[in-house]
Amino acid sequence: MTALGETARDMARVLRGRGFAAAAFDGREGALEHLFGLIPPNSRVGLGGSMTLAELGVVDRLRAGPYRLIDRYAAASWAETMAAYREALLSEVFVTGVNAITRAGELVCIDSSGNRVAAMIFGPERVIIVAGVNKIVADLEGAFARLRRIAPLNCRRLGHATPCAETGACVDCLIPERMCNYTGIIHHGLKEKDRIHVILLAEELGY
Repeated sequence: MTALGETARDMARVLRGRGFAAAAFDGREGALEHLFGLIPPNSRVGLGGSMTLAELGVVDRLRAGPYRLIDRYAAASWAETMAAYREALLSEVFVTGVNAITRAGELVCIDSSGNRVAAMIFGPERVIIVAGVNKIVADLEGAFARLRRIAPLNCRRLGHATPCAETGACVDCLIPERMCNYTGIIHHGLKEKDRIHVILLAEELGY
């Protein structure tokens, strides 16, 4: 077993102890088989924005599969995008990434519109989170440091005219183009045990 594989397995054990369903995988094939095994055919599936899902080809497989995908990426206007965000809150399965996972087993995400944070916390019957071991941090302080580090990358990728996109450093700007608007911390999954499934891969994925 590789060091990254051991890290993923240790993290999965911690997450299970906090009421999450969690599994660790050394390779993508096993992780994807597990992921799609959690999505019943003909179920309504919502999506959170995620470079990890993009790198794994999850969205394309959902489009081609026997699912009723609420495809946020197919929207032709901002109004349609917002409608997809709202519809996803009532999905049966919500698939997303995560920005940080603390060693204690807390899930931390930051959003521009808040749709991903909202759906992870309440609404969809099942939430599936896919993450590489690069998302693991020591604690909440490390999680917030990671959020500040990745914010400029996301702003540049999506073309947001923010100071951090230009300088590469977070300055806590207060402008409409800002992406870091809503932060969610899921401390544990005990309220609805095993509603949230975390799939950990022994590699670096996404930002």
